[in-house]
Amino acid sequence: MNTAPLATDSLDTWLDYWSHVHVTGIDLGLERVIPVAEKLGVVRPNAKVLTVAGTNGKGSTTTTLAAILNAQGFKVGLYQSPHVYRFNERVKLRGIEVEDQFLIDAFVQVDQARRECDLSLSFFEATTLAAFVIFKNEQCDVWVLEVGLGGRLDVVNVVDPNVAVITNIGLDHTDWLGDTIEKIAFEKAGIIRPNIPVVFGGQQDIPQAILNKAAENNAPLYAINRDYFYVANADGQSWNFASSGTTLTFPTGSLALDNISTAVAAILLSGLSVEQEAIAQGIRSAKLPGRFEVRQIHNKTVIFDAGHNPHGVEFLLKQLRYYLNHNKQYTEVQCVFSMLADKDIKSVVELLKDHIGMWRIAQLEVARAADITVLDQALAGQTVQHFDNIKLAFKSALDETNNNQLILVCGSFHTLEAVWEYLEECQ
Repeated sequence: MNTAPLATDSLDTWLDYWSHVHVTGIDLGLERVIPVAEKLGVVRPNAKVLTVAGTNGKGSTTTTLAAILNAQGFKVGLYQSPHVYRFNERVKLRGIEVEDQFLIDAFVQVDQARRECDLSLSFFEATTLAAFVIFKNEQCDVWVLEVGLGGRLDVVNVVDPNVAVITNIGLDHTDWLGDTIEKIAFEKAGIIRPNIPVVFGGQQDIPQAILNKAAENNAPLYAINRDYFYVANADGQSWNFASSGTTLTFPTGSLALDNISTAVAAILLSGLSVEQEAIAQGIRSAKLPGRFEVRQIHNKTVIFDAGHNPHGVEFLLKQLRYYLNHNKQYTEVQCVFSMLADKDIKSVVELLKDHIGMWRIAQLEVARAADITVLDQALAGQTVQHFDNIKLAFKSALDETNNNQLILVCGSFHTLEAVWEYLEECQ
């Protein structure tokens, strides 16, 4: 499709257009993007920029950063991907999803600029640049940017950050980023710039590639459990943040403390004037669908978590243990589960299996779905029930569990989406 839609066309029409402009949906590299970004005037924004890369936890960290800065009164542009329900979730102003027309008007500008440069853009490149155009047009004080894939060659990296955050490094997207932790760390470290603070939030030794990149750029590196720390308090309602010369107490919030504490560290290093009460208010208000999301449905407690690789599931288990420790009425976890075929299903099951009393599984209804026989093989020796689809598996869990049993929905965003669709249909 070569004829561009009009400013009066729908958002869906524009999204369909961008999905056909370039030969592939993902095309790592900045050669095509930079000239278009320069023409749009978004490469050097008149704003503070906080960029977050990492394997897991980017969404929680960027959500917390934006919530804190919004609570302080800054005009914050937040860019995240992917979305869960609506494309508009990817672009928020002051914590609110932008309306369709904001995106459409930005797409018109992006398309005009890329045509003047005689360049094609992938879906991800075009939609990311559109977010930047909106933030520029709306004169945001702060841009909070989540890297889509890797860091070094991701379109988000056309903008120089004032603070770089790397949440953790795990083996995911190995076809694109490399098959070792160090190769992946090298890609993530690409967001580091000269003399800016770098926050590393991984519960692991700092990869050498990150140490090297920070040293090359004279960028001070702050790492969790070395330069900043968090300790959850016994009441389950509060936690302490500590760094050199600073100890602060904050409410627990609904997201993972690893990510919340990393966001707090980044805020304190940003040079922005943020009061402790704004940090606390932001932590309380920061919520993200599918990140240890606890909901009451038909008087049953259901936890949704989108962890889909071993690192993400380790994170899930850490939160689950903490939750069960403070909610002793739950004596068993029943799991509604499915995964994509290109994920490490065996390792995920190995981590979860000792915590699950019953598995309710079904094959996902997407092209990359793991076959039910593959799920079965990974779950050998476990108590398993099979269903034709995830919606039926979840309905069974709601109907048959008792008040001492917690329902966990996990394995993939697609698993969560199927359940959310079912809940929408039931309303």
